[in-house]
Amino acid sequence: MGFVPRHTVIASPIGPLTLVVDAGAVTHLLMGDTGNRDLGERDDAVLPQAAEQLGEYFAGERHTFDLPLAPAGDEFKQRVWALLRDIPYGQTRSYGDLARELGDVGLSQAVGTANARNPIAIVVPCHRVIGSDGSLTGYAGGLDRKRFLLALEDTDEKAAARLF
Repeated sequence: MGFVPRHTVIASPIGPLTLVVDAGAVTHLLMGDTGNRDLGERDDAVLPQAAEQLGEYFAGERHTFDLPLAPAGDEFKQRVWALLRDIPYGQTRSYGDLARELGDVGLSQAVGTANARNPIAIVVPCHRVIGSDGSLTGYAGGLDRKRFLLALEDTDEKAAARLF
């Protein structure tokens, strides 16, 4: 018998966030209203810890997350998501930068696809990936949320103002 996914919905400055946990690890962070989607039960020991860490992040008190993660994806996606977790708070990388770290600048588009399929946004900070020209590119949570998250992490108020 498998584990039953568990979830909780938390309020955030960018709207409701639904955390989904399975077998004691975060598998998804969904933005916005999840409607009537069946996400399993609402209790798991990791959920309060994840909600607390997200609250600290939005309060500007936390720059990294210390949570068990289990995003489902093939080996390439897992490698890209690991690189995302290595991007420091307040910094950005381009798709090309990440492709170079993987050893092949030709992988930029594949990196973009993996980035877009990141199931644990914010905790696995795909919002920190921008275009090679510094432009904000697509974000599954919407560009307004991406702008907010980048501004939240930016300690240079003038630089943050340029994002709006």
